[in-house]
Amino acid sequence: MKIVDFCRGNVKSYAFPGCIAVLLLLLLIGCQSGEDRNWATYKSDAASSSYSALRQIDKQNVDQLQVAWKYEVGDAEEEAYSTIETNPLVVDDVLYGASPFLKVFALDAATGEELWRFDPFEGERASGYMRSVVYWEDGSDQRILFSAGTNLYALDASTGELITDFGNQGKVDLNVGLGRNPDEISVKASSPGIIHNDLLIMGSAVGEGYNAAPGHIRAYNVRTGEIKWTFHTIPQPGKPGAETWAGGAPDSLQNRGGVNSWAGMSLDTERGIVYIPLGSPVYDFYGGDRKGKNLYGNSLLALNATSGEYIWHYQTVHHDLWDYDLPAPPNLVTVEHDGREIDAVAQVTKTGFTFVFNRETGEPLFPIEEKPFPASSIASEQTWPTQPIPTKPEPFVRQGLHKEDITTRTPEAHDSVQAKLQTYRNEGLFTPPDPKGTVLFPSTRGGANWGGAAYDPESGFLFINANETPEITTVKQVKREPAPGKSLFDRGKNFYLQNCATCHGGDLEGQHPIYPPLTNIAEQRSEEEVIEVIEQGGGMMPAFTNISDAEKEAIITFLYKQGENARADKEGVHQRVAESENEGRYINLTAYSRLEDPDGFPGVTPPWGTLNAINLNTGEIAWRIPLGTEPKLETKNPTGLESWGGPIATAGGLVFIGGTKDKKFRAFDKDSGELLWETTLPTGGFATPSTYMSNDKQYVVIAVGGGRGTRPDDYYVAFTLPD
Repeated sequence: MKIVDFCRGNVKSYAFPGCIAVLLLLLLIGCQSGEDRNWATYKSDAASSSYSALRQIDKQNVDQLQVAWKYEVGDAEEEAYSTIETNPLVVDDVLYGASPFLKVFALDAATGEELWRFDPFEGERASGYMRSVVYWEDGSDQRILFSAGTNLYALDASTGELITDFGNQGKVDLNVGLGRNPDEISVKASSPGIIHNDLLIMGSAVGEGYNAAPGHIRAYNVRTGEIKWTFHTIPQPGKPGAETWAGGAPDSLQNRGGVNSWAGMSLDTERGIVYIPLGSPVYDFYGGDRKGKNLYGNSLLALNATSGEYIWHYQTVHHDLWDYDLPAPPNLVTVEHDGREIDAVAQVTKTGFTFVFNRETGEPLFPIEEKPFPASSIASEQTWPTQPIPTKPEPFVRQGLHKEDITTRTPEAHDSVQAKLQTYRNEGLFTPPDPKGTVLFPSTRGGANWGGAAYDPESGFLFINANETPEITTVKQVKREPAPGKSLFDRGKNFYLQNCATCHGGDLEGQHPIYPPLTNIAEQRSEEEVIEVIEQGGGMMPAFTNISDAEKEAIITFLYKQGENARADKEGVHQRVAESENEGRYINLTAYSRLEDPDGFPGVTPPWGTLNAINLNTGEIAWRIPLGTEPKLETKNPTGLESWGGPIATAGGLVFIGGTKDKKFRAFDKDSGELLWETTLPTGGFATPSTYMSNDKQYVVIAVGGGRGTRPDDYYVAFTLPD
């Protein structure tokens, strides 16, 4: 008889008595197939399950985990954007990952020894994030595809060398093929595309400002780099949905931006359907020039993966004014509903809702109700009067900041936050942005964020880490053009407010560590370096290719305080903006600002971050626990923290997650949420981990890049059980 050695993937012939052969076959059931051994796709598989069938590490032995190897990339710097967000792939004992500055490498998955490294920037400074790469093979043709800067690259998976017959000598310009002048836009892709046969279906990361590129979905031929199909996420003139974008010039639809899939996507390989979560239209916080629902903004979109033809969509936010992008790939799940099993797709959101649909029809599995919400106080804005609210599953975060949510950390902290709230508009979920400031809770950081959820098919549980820190959004009107006779400094301030203030603030204070302050920029960088960042982007900042040389000169004059003190009082800055006499653009001047107490802690009661298990069969929360503990507070009680990166689940009964600034990497009992193991990483591990088998041993690996308030570094750390 023949027995397949599943653990090693070799076929061998053995001659055994029948009873022994049966026993051996039973033993081999516990071995893993080659597919199970690998982590070959972002978030584990095409279904974005973040699940592994491996069970060698389980509830009984997880507390014995120890470091197997540690790989230092060697290009971290003292910058917030040294963070690594990469979910590494592992295919046939080779691990593929990326560095903080987007160098791609291959390692021996059992030892961490480097096999090859490729630098797409050839020693120049990199920008952006790479949440994973894509692996594709056809026989001996094995490729790694990834985006860095504004290019899509194809490498030989064995050597790390460019495949020169792909695109232009191994790369494709992502700015090309969107119906815009490629020299005037900047398109990147922080999350990887997804493979369907010989197609690579790609989303994109575009700017957040008024002049951002559109987020149309494109499918590239994996072998040649040729675009095979395009789906316009912003309906073109005369097409269905165009009427939901009223306002602006007659040809404005061709020049609209946003509605991009920066979070990644999922694929039903049997049905050939790709599920695409889409972001908000731009500008994120004002829509007076795009009146209507703005299809396909904030929609879960289902397309034929071969042709790009439309199948169905569902819009989770109408006329978004809150930057409530769909932040993560949806999970393809199978649930028990009304006494039968249904193949479904579950989409988590920044607002804390989980939308669950029939994969084929888009029909909601739980009722969704359109409910009324407040109107805008801005005369030119037309908020959509209702928003879709799922009746189940129940929300996994608080929605709206109530008086019982105000921090009680100290009496002084409570009184300070309470006084602030009296000055802001705070009418619960979907309160529109306002010139006097609006409380966003959940905030633009979620609820859910880009790490997304993990799905356990055994229990039907969806595991999701969630943020619970409020923000303040303050929109003010900014003149399109400065008044005649204004100084270069004043013109620079105007250009800054239009292009930069959304992230760095009207007062230049930013939001450390994600959006750095610019108040002392002259002491940190030369003018030439700042111009380079404007032109090429850096970290989360896109390139601003539409800014002219004259506008750059004016912005530099403003930032470097030539001719006037740029550190004018904050009220003065806001007042001058508000006194605009001509109709201009509304800009969020408070730069994703957190609502904090005087000591810099969130202005609400803990938990400030949670890990949740949602039973998708019933729509109920199975368990919820605080995730992480604030290291600045002397307490052993977990406060919960904002987290980045997501969880993974395993057949060993475990949920693994890092993501918090307390530098911990943890394993929880997936049935109860009990903490079973934790270790301290060299610095913050703000990435989704992976698990795989190599040499008959199960490993768990996480990228450790720091930043986000922790010391920058650049490690990959793998754990396994002792021999």
